[in-house]
Amino acid sequence: MKKISFILSIIGIIGFIVLQAGNKTTVADADHELKTLASVLQDENIMITGWSMYARETMEKENANDLVNDLKAKLPNWTWTGGDNLNHGEITAVTRSGGLEEKIKFVSTDTNGRLHTYVMYEVRGQYWNKNTEVFLNKNLPGRIFDIFRGNATTFSCVEGEFDDKINSALPVYKTKLLKAFNAKEVEGMEEESFLSVSAVSPLFDKSLSKEHDMNMQLGLRKTDRLGAKTTLVVGTPIITIEY
Repeated sequence: MKKISFILSIIGIIGFIVLQAGNKTTVADADHELKTLASVLQDENIMITGWSMYARETMEKENANDLVNDLKAKLPNWTWTGGDNLNHGEITAVTRSGGLEEKIKFVSTDTNGRLHTYVMYEVRGQYWNKNTEVFLNKNLPGRIFDIFRGNATTFSCVEGEFDDKINSALPVYKTKLLKAFNAKEVEGMEEESFLSVSAVSPLFDKSLSKEHDMNMQLGLRKTDRLGAKTTLVVGTPIITIEY
């Protein structure tokens, strides 16, 4: 388990670094991608056990401090930590309600004498139901409009669980899912109880970067905890959550 978590965390970190020089997308695209991921899994009778959307944008420090003050006025019921400005390096706001967790983070770092300031937003859900659809359709657009000023780099992930009565091998599930996404495998790795694959699917527009022609990542693993089962996580363009 720890090995799997470490491997996929490294994959996510490497992909995230690569993406800094890659394409940008609007959060409206990420919303569409998140719904597409969920729809495909539901069509395959896979129970969704979690989902997340992550967005990030670079800002000028002064503009970020102004945005912090603006958001504090608009979101007074959120839990804010880190002070009133980015002189302390990081400011975070969190709220939890109805199985959802939203987080806004401002980070300012000095890298080789250059100041980089980012605003990041993440929303996570435990279920996929009517409340999820309401949030994505009605609440999310306004939230994104309040936080971001340009095009943000975005990631979407959905977690799921197979009914493992047949106890199929992981490559069988991989082939089935790639077919469901109409995806072509780019590269991957495989162990006895774990499988990871990067692929290209026409269901998603953007690629990781010009040098990396992939726009989705899939992780599968079998576990004996609480009975044998197969769990998965699929992300576009990469998996960003620990798995």
